[in-house]
Amino acid sequence: MGVPISQMWTVATYVLRQKLARRKRYPLVLMLEPLFRCNLACAGCGKIQYPAHILKQHLTVEQCLKAVDECGAPMVSIPGGEPLMYPDIAELVKELVARRKYVYLCTNAILLKDRLADFTPSKYLTFSVHMDGTQEHHDFAVCREGVYDVAAKAIRAAVAGGFRVTTNTTLFDNADPNEVRQFFDEMSDLGVEGMMVSPGYAYPKAPDQASFMRERQRTHEQFEMIFSNRKGRWKFNQSPLFLEYLMGQRDFECTPWGNPTFNLFGWQKPCYLLQDGYVDSFDELLNETDWSKYGRESGNPACQQCMVHSGHEPSAVDHTFTSFSGMWGTVKAMLFNKYANPAAQQKMDKLKEERKNESDGLALPVVDAA
Repeated sequence: MGVPISQMWTVATYVLRQKLARRKRYPLVLMLEPLFRCNLACAGCGKIQYPAHILKQHLTVEQCLKAVDECGAPMVSIPGGEPLMYPDIAELVKELVARRKYVYLCTNAILLKDRLADFTPSKYLTFSVHMDGTQEHHDFAVCREGVYDVAAKAIRAAVAGGFRVTTNTTLFDNADPNEVRQFFDEMSDLGVEGMMVSPGYAYPKAPDQASFMRERQRTHEQFEMIFSNRKGRWKFNQSPLFLEYLMGQRDFECTPWGNPTFNLFGWQKPCYLLQDGYVDSFDELLNETDWSKYGRESGNPACQQCMVHSGHEPSAVDHTFTSFSGMWGTVKAMLFNKYANPAAQQKMDKLKEERKNESDGLALPVVDAA
């Protein structure tokens, strides 16, 4: 199990309170961005595309805590930018842990090993290390060689230091299912508590628009191959129903208010990746945003191919506690999580053979020196 019982219980009781209060919309995870600055320039990321004077700015701890208290979500994800470049990150985390918020500090881990001494292990703190695949694939995705090795060493050090460590992975259109499964093995060998996976979304600010998954059926087929015939040692720090959604076994509409975003500009409408303006308060975001304009059913062209976790995983969690079928589906997915699928295995074997033939065809002929 990739999520500790205490965290599951906290989320479950929180969601049930929202249901008892008959709240249709409620936040599950606050996406708190204290800065956009980063020490990488990944082709699939649009956060560092802001002008220099914006990249130099950051939120104060007081602004961050005000947003956390205003939102009230039981979990806080701190993305960026690179949060370990935020000068007050240790103080912010300490304050959030004191509030008993489950904190996911999302980092590329370049600075992590040297910064571990600034933090104290806690069940409320998780380092969520951004890893986009095996060494070659990850270094290509982040546009710098050697980053995978640095991150792997940092993960080992954090695990050895008693910290909770997970990985978060964005998969793009060129992802090889066999290689992704190899990557799951590598992360399991490093001792991570769980893994988080999401298909990439082609949001406008990202420099590389060509590599994102754009066809829903193809995306489902990719994840069906990746998650079927699952190894027992793989642990996922996600809703099992969301993983079934990625595999095409379930259908969820987006609930963007489930993971609201707060950053330098305020509360971002409507979600972490789309930018349709900002408002000054969480109440205004929740109650005055025209949510009917977003999600696949709305017909909004920007939402048709999106399957990102920040909008759809809250839908899966809500479904778990909405009905008996949702709860039973979650229990069943936790107990019977192998997903035996001979057809998916055949596709994997065929793909592996095709890649091998391509590789052999590109090999240079051997010249007899004699």
